[in-house]
Amino acid sequence: MPDRPRHIPIGQEGDVAVAIMRARQQSQEAGFDVSTSCRIATAVSELARNIIKYAGQGEIILRRVTAPGTSGIEIRAQDQGPGISDLERAMEDRYSTGRSLGLGLPGVRRLMDEFDIKTEAGAGTRVTIRKWL
Repeated sequence: MPDRPRHIPIGQEGDVAVAIMRARQQSQEAGFDVSTSCRIATAVSELARNIIKYAGQGEIILRRVTAPGTSGIEIRAQDQGPGISDLERAMEDRYSTGRSLGLGLPGVRRLMDEFDIKTEAGAGTRVTIRKWL
């Protein structure tokens, strides 16, 4: 059964650690093994760090979800930042506008079962990911 979403404000590095810890905890409570919980926490880490780096602040929302015959966890990362000007390029491996390795969003997509991103210039970005048991 879906539960009440947990909102985690993201605005500084310490918030990233809180989001990682809560994602790991909630995914294990949902029934994921330790290895999968670590992958979920890694995805949350990437998304939270992107919020700080590109938007300054935003939030991570964690919630358990169900679908016919299964259950899982949904994570939404959202901000009101500048948005992603070239989403197609941002989803390419090794592309980065922030002098990093450029593995963030493509890596998150590979770690999870479902990946959806909405972005608009000047209006922010919302990434929704799900992992199913």
